[in-house]
Amino acid sequence: MKKLLVLLVVLLALGLAACAPAVDEEETFELALITDLGTIDDKSFNQGAWEGLKKYAEEKNIDYKYYQPTDKTTDAYVAAIGLAVENGAKLIVTPGFLFEPAIFKAQDMYPDVKFVLLDGFPQDGTYTEFRIEDNVYSIFYAEEQVGFLAGYAAVKEGFTNLGFMGGMAVPAVVRFGYGFVQGVNFAAAEMGVNVTLKYKYLGGFGPSPDYQTEAATWFQGGVEVIFAAAGGAGNSVMAAAEANNGKVIGVDIDQKEQSTTVITSALKGLGISVYDALADYYAGSFKGGESVSLGVEVDGVSLPSDFSRFTTFNKAAYDAIFAKLVANTDNIRTNIKKDTDVTSASEIPVTNVTVEVIG
Repeated sequence: MKKLLVLLVVLLALGLAACAPAVDEEETFELALITDLGTIDDKSFNQGAWEGLKKYAEEKNIDYKYYQPTDKTTDAYVAAIGLAVENGAKLIVTPGFLFEPAIFKAQDMYPDVKFVLLDGFPQDGTYTEFRIEDNVYSIFYAEEQVGFLAGYAAVKEGFTNLGFMGGMAVPAVVRFGYGFVQGVNFAAAEMGVNVTLKYKYLGGFGPSPDYQTEAATWFQGGVEVIFAAAGGAGNSVMAAAEANNGKVIGVDIDQKEQSTTVITSALKGLGISVYDALADYYAGSFKGGESVSLGVEVDGVSLPSDFSRFTTFNKAAYDAIFAKLVANTDNIRTNIKKDTDVTSASEIPVTNVTVEVIG
């Protein structure tokens, strides 16, 4: 009887063990992206960066994941970075200037982790102390150059009543706007026409009925095209364009799929630059401690190759002005003023454009 009881106990123990779930090794993600204000499908900055990371990771069979902070504070960004590191991240991409203070801290907290900071340079949150360590690669883009191309294309297409709506007056958006004004003026001077241009910073990067209403008012007042360098707020401008027979110039990535009103977009090479940074990392040549600005010379900025929504401006005309920028013919590229050159769009020297700065 005792032997039978012992046998039953052993069999029961084996049965319970067989029913217990297998314990897997903790899942890790070697590559990570922390989103800014938007999501990875925001049709703008986050999405462009995510597509570059995703493409590289899937090609090389590397585990990857994105993390969305709980709110838009430095503490929340640092917490999201910490979670990514805890989950095994060796390299983390952070898109946007809002990450500057978080990376300023994280570069010291996680010296063995690499960071790619887009549109930013590590600073202490008060713009008093700036410092980049060997585990951080800072990438900026020459927004003034692609803003120039967008403005040039709009006027060459025949539009003479234009608008610029930027999300907020942060350096990248300011450079987009200043470049746009100068591209408009360059084309207008070539053609001998006069152009009017409304210019405003909306105050936010998310969709808003107020932004849509204001954009609609601009279209109803005669504005033909609005360059919306405003992240998700550009969706509100597109909605206004759709209802008022207007046109829109998109930003960051090719936004033509979002609306038939988008004639072109001012592109940053977000996906390409993230992909290349990852390739450098895995090749043992991570550009840590460096800060670069990518312009037309390295295809860091451009307009899309699809010109089907233009009737006059075409790829040949685009290639010609792009080549002039690359070659810096007559100092065309170096003469484009950036955010630090003047304090307002109204101070940009123009000959054929009347700029109305609003707000």
